[in-house]
Amino acid sequence: QVQLVESGGGLVQAGGSLRLSCAASGRTFSIVNMGWFRQAPGKEREFVASILWTGTQTYYTNSVKGRFTISRDVAKNTLYLRMNSLNADDTAVYYCAARVRQTDNYNYWGQGTQVTVSS
Repeated sequence: QVQLVESGGGLVQAGGSLRLSCAASGRTFSIVNMGWFRQAPGKEREFVASILWTGTQTYYTNSVKGRFTISRDVAKNTLYLRMNSLNADDTAVYYCAARVRQTDNYNYWGQGTQVTVSS
């Protein structure tokens, strides 16, 4: 099992920045990819960014390219999402997720952390 706990969400003004963290525990040795997803009220959950756990390859949804940076510290079992130039469209609950070996889907999820961007 892998347990994920997000932190770092909060209220920020438009144009501001936040850094989210996701602490992983349990069978972290089995992690292949980790990613961030978000869900705004009344909208479907969407992919934000992902990273190879033991590599450097990253992926971003187009709307956050150039503004968000995903990173990880394997030694600390922690995933990060640096968010810059935030706008109201970034308001959502942000979830971290892990994909383990021998599977094609993200099957471990955190509880989410709220990010609210005010004008």
